[in-house]
Amino acid sequence: MAIVIIASNNRGKVREYYDILPHLDAELLTPADIGLMLEVVEDGATYAENARLKAVACARASGLISIGDDSGLEVDALAGAPGLYSARYAGRGASDADRRAKLVQELRHTPAPRPARFRCAIAVARPAGEVASFEGTCEGEIILEERGSNGFGYDPVFYLPAYGCTMAELPPETKNRVSHRARAAQAALPYLKKILAEGG
Repeated sequence: MAIVIIASNNRGKVREYYDILPHLDAELLTPADIGLMLEVVEDGATYAENARLKAVACARASGLISIGDDSGLEVDALAGAPGLYSARYAGRGASDADRRAKLVQELRHTPAPRPARFRCAIAVARPAGEVASFEGTCEGEIILEERGSNGFGYDPVFYLPAYGCTMAELPPETKNRVSHRARAAQAALPYLKKILAEGG
């Protein structure tokens, strides 16, 4: 079976990709799984650039097809913030809870609804240098009280009107169908199948 590297050492993300891409005929591994230690500086100006940096570095170092992704939360009332800086919104070393608390504080005087979206870019890189990019979004609203225990990051305050719940209240199988990462990965799936059929 072919191997595809997920350019992250986050085991949760790898499990999520297995759920999102159940029909991909490949084994999904992290760089650490193959003894590869990579530190990629994410200094791109867009999600797509950061995803590409990770995917290309991993493909070059491993000699295997690699998937990199980058994502963020964009809130209309904050002019698209935290955006690219979603993971560092409350400063380096802050927890997910710290970031959510800062977001709620920033929006405390903004009346509902507070439109927002999660956006994800995925880059698929081949060792020879070819790279393809894909994007997915998930529209919702920010609420000021946390709800749900599934998911991570901003999920407990990201409300999905179509489902009447937050992202953190969705069953995993639903989240892995409608999330921004799921939609980006589904867009990438035909390309992944094609290059795997070609032997990478």
